[in-house]
Amino acid sequence: MRILGIETSCDETGVAVYDDKLGLLAHELYSQVKLHADYGGVVPELASRDHVRKLLPLINKAMLDANCQPDDIDGVAFTKGPGLVGALLVGSSVARSLAYAWGVPAVGVHHMEGHLLAPMLDDPAPEFPFVALLVSGGHSMLVNVQGIGQYQILGESVDDAAGEAFDKTAKLLGLDYPGGPLLAKLADSGEPGHYSFPRPMTDRPGLDFSFSGLKTFAANTIRAANDDPQTRANIAYAFQEAVVDTLIIKCRRALKQTGLKRLVIAGGVSANRQLRSALQDMMVKMKGEVFYPRMEFCTDNGAMIAYAGMQRLKAGEVEGLATKAQPRWSLESLSAL
Repeated sequence: MRILGIETSCDETGVAVYDDKLGLLAHELYSQVKLHADYGGVVPELASRDHVRKLLPLINKAMLDANCQPDDIDGVAFTKGPGLVGALLVGSSVARSLAYAWGVPAVGVHHMEGHLLAPMLDDPAPEFPFVALLVSGGHSMLVNVQGIGQYQILGESVDDAAGEAFDKTAKLLGLDYPGGPLLAKLADSGEPGHYSFPRPMTDRPGLDFSFSGLKTFAANTIRAANDDPQTRANIAYAFQEAVVDTLIIKCRRALKQTGLKRLVIAGGVSANRQLRSALQDMMVKMKGEVFYPRMEFCTDNGAMIAYAGMQRLKAGEVEGLATKAQPRWSLESLSAL
């Protein structure tokens, strides 16, 4: 089975062609970072319009790179939600139209299921069951994964997600958008011991996350500190350390609660080197395994949508002719395969 995957949930246009026997044949990704940089965040209307401009050329390029004709495609998968409704409608409209024109089925994919299954694109792939830590700009959640579609949310963010807190704190430090990777780079120059940040919601039972207060603590610290490069680096170091420690504590709790020894981390924040290193150390001590997507598949991409869509098409799931988007969509509501 050969699937065309389309991702347009936010500010990245992703297209990929995936074959269940040959693996990933092609993937294209266009980031709108420069478009939104002047505004300090994603402008939904601008994002939608840019998807309209970029999507068809990227599809043509991916099909060319994969040496595919429309007759070679067995199905079209697209991100149905969650995300920005306008951006989602661009992808779903194009995907549904292509599927109709080519006479193949289309299937809508849950964006976070795509992230959760992204490590399956590599070898070795994690085996079920496992605990998944999904961390991005819009989501922070821990999921007990027994199989595809068998998801139990153990904990999630009650306010700011980890990636959102990274970006907002980076902005307070005067860094450009998107600030998360820039804050992590600045933290590399920081020194330990200068600042002590709280580890939110780790002093009580449970697996939910809250990073809004940590961002406020960072804002107050920045306001009271000297505005010199080393001080800013020290604050970035302390902030990143607090986020990583919080995620580590929650992951350890989730693994102990479920009795599982296998951890998957996915989403944009999974590219953070400090987090990867800390999780690796934790899993060695727990005599378990940790899996990540490759760096290029940590952020939004079409490959993860093609892979997840292929699993659901094989199980017989298809979309009707209507163009649909679900900007809010519970991961637990998905059907088990």
